[in-house]
This record gives sequence, structure tokens and C-alpha cells, in this order.
Amino acid sequence: MLICGLLYPLLTTGIAQVLFPYQAQGSLIEEKGKIIGSELLAQAFTSPQYFHPRASAADYNPTASAATNAAVSSEEYIQGVEASVNAVRNENPMLAKQVPADLVTTSASGLDPHLSPEAAKAQIPRIAKATGLSERTLIALVNQHTEGRQLGIFGEPRVNILTINRALQKQIK
Repeated sequence: MLICGLLYPLLTTGIAQVLFPYQAQGSLIEEKGKIIGSELLAQAFTSPQYFHPRASAADYNPTASAATNAAVSSEEYIQGVEASVNAVRNENPMLAKQVPADLVTTSASGLDPHLSPEAAKAQIPRIAKATGLSERTLIALVNQHTEGRQLGIFGEPRVNILTINRALQKQIK
């Protein structure tokens, strides 16, 4: 119990603090001395001038991380996705026929801070209209904030919504 319950956690925490201090502290983003979020947790952005994140089954509350646990064939899941599709289409009337799946489905944790580049780009007409920025400028912003696969092979290209919205906010001012 002493080895597994105390020594091992202290050792691994100490190593993480030395080798990866930013990550070990939660990848917190600070602005003007104030913590505004984490690169690892989604936040709700609802203003039309910002990129909106994935839907959250946990209401963006990190203490309530949860998925819906509804089967994709269940009526509850189908109705939820249809409601999300309608909401996304209402917010983005110029959206193409096919809505990117990650704009209308929740992640397993309900707190995924990333969208696919396609889902981010699907929101550009709405953001351009709300901010007055050109679509070309916004496409460049998405491209600049697209992260590649981890180690070149794991995962998919993705855009962190908090970091892109911070960059967008600087261009709006």
C-alpha cells in the first residue's frame, strides 16, 4: 500500500512536474495573470462571432464529465442529433447540405476541446458576417490553428476552439 498508494504517485507526479510542468498543471491558459481555461477542456462559446465547440453531454462542466450512453440506433440519440442538426443549421444558414458530424454529436467525455478543420470551416460564413472579417482571413486562421496528428500517426487533424477563439478575438479588436 505504501509503494503503490504513496511512493509511486509522488514519484510520477514529481517526474511530470520536472519534465512537463505545463501539462502536469492542466495545460492552463493564462491571460493578463488570470486563468481563462485549459487547452484540454471545452468551453461554451455561443456568440455568433466565435467558433462554437462540439455539443457537450456534460454541459461543459468538468466535474460532470459524461457521455449520453445512448445507442446510435436509439430514438433518444436520433432525436438529439436531429435537434443538434437543426440548431447548427439555424445558427449557420449558409451551411452546406452535409453538417460535419462533430458539430452535432458529443464526445465521449462531453468535454472535447477540438473540432475537425471541416467543422471549424463550416462556421466561417456566420463568423464573417458577425465580425466583418473576410472568409479568406478566417480560413487562414483555421489553417494556422489546425494541429496535425500526434507523433504523425495518432488521431486526426483538429482545431482547439479556445485557442482559435483567442486568436480571433485579437483580430476583432
